Amino acid sequence: MSRGSFPFEDRQDAGIQLAVRLAKFATKHPLILALPRGGVPVAFEVAKALDTQLDLLIVRKIGAPGHEEFGIGAVVDGASPQLVLNEETVRQLAVGQDYIRAETQRQLAEIERRRKAYCGDRQPIEIEGRTVIVVDDGIATGGTMKAALRGIRRNDPASLILAVPVAPSLTIRELSAECDEAIWLSTPEPFGAVGAFYRDFRQTSDAEVIALMDEARGFGLQAARAATH
Repeated sequence: MSRGSFPFEDRQDAGIQLAVRLAKFATKHPLILALPRGGVPVAFEVAKALDTQLDLLIVRKIGAPGHEEFGIGAVVDGASPQLVLNEETVRQLAVGQDYIRAETQRQLAEIERRRKAYCGDRQPIEIEGRTVIVVDDGIATGGTMKAALRGIRRNDPASLILAVPVAPSLTIRELSAECDEAIWLSTPEPFGAVGAFYRDFRQTSDAEVIALMDEARGFGLQAARAATH
């Protein structure tokens, strides 16, 4: 298949293209949050182009008792981690609070482990009062992203933006209700899988995430100063 058949060469290319659409936010010194692992190379290019801070947003699903693949909620990390539950599902399955508390602690521990692996001892960047742009390499059903946006909203950002290279139009419409603005590059139909729209969609490695997050430490010094005043 020729290069022209794909909207994106790879995640770096997608990030460069997405950064053009997000340039209007540069003066707000936004905080870019990447969903690892695949979202990190995309978000890195956005943060680099806007010269602004980059951090991770790790979301861990809470599964139903005995059926961990069936999500009843999620834990969203950050300076103030949030538990986002599907309250209707919790009621229907009569899931007890003890189970939810135990699972929340288990997922928080996994979030801490992953964050330390990717970012060392760096603490999550505060969200409150910031323009926050959440970036992934693409969205299919949107369940994880919906939890992510709801978790971030509880930490009172000044503005919450969703930015992705590719997603189904229906998913974009649904997620637009969870943020102040949604920005995307392509909504192909039929959709299929995110990887179908990248010529190179090889798995992002842990080593790549670590290297990019380390390089991004030099981004956004002006944003960091603005956030503390």
